[in-house]
Amino acid sequence: MPGLKFRVLLDSDSKDEVFRDIIISSEADFESFFHAIMKAFSFNGDQMASFYVSNDSWDKGHELSLIDMAFEEQSEEQAANVMKNAKIKEFLAEPDQKFILVYDFMRMWIFLIELIAYQKEAPEAPIMSLAIGTAPQEATKSMFDENLFASDQQLNTNESDEDEFGFNDFEDDYSDDDLSDYNEYDY
Repeated sequence: MPGLKFRVLLDSDSKDEVFRDIIISSEADFESFFHAIMKAFSFNGDQMASFYVSNDSWDKGHELSLIDMAFEEQSEEQAANVMKNAKIKEFLAEPDQKFILVYDFMRMWIFLIELIAYQKEAPEAPIMSLAIGTAPQEATKSMFDENLFASDQQLNTNESDEDEFGFNDFEDDYSDDDLSDYNEYDY
């Protein structure tokens, strides 16, 4: 069985490139590949994750999730959407096949993965053959929603306050008298 050499680049704000080359069997499943990537970057691997089959433009294609998200019985095709049921060789459509791994959907760690070489013999277990750059600590990336909501101090929740146009957003100007002249049958 052949071995596959993938370059796994951590997409980050850092100007320094951080990547790892991982050699893995073509018979391995994506869950094994996921754990090899987490180990190579010293991440815990305890958060949700998904692989996406990609192309030269790094578009997200077919998704392979870490756990089964189906609510009902599923077909064999749907079962292949789970990492542990999907062999890497089944998703190699190009000689330089690309994948995207999204890890921890709250922090959105993104790994860009490209097949860069084939080997005659596959290792028994995944091997990191090259490490370039220092991987950041997993917890250093801020949570996705940390800045989406203003703090209580930033929110203007005092009902008596008016905005810059003199309106009070908390006042309800509607009354039943507003519709007293309305006749729904009168056109």
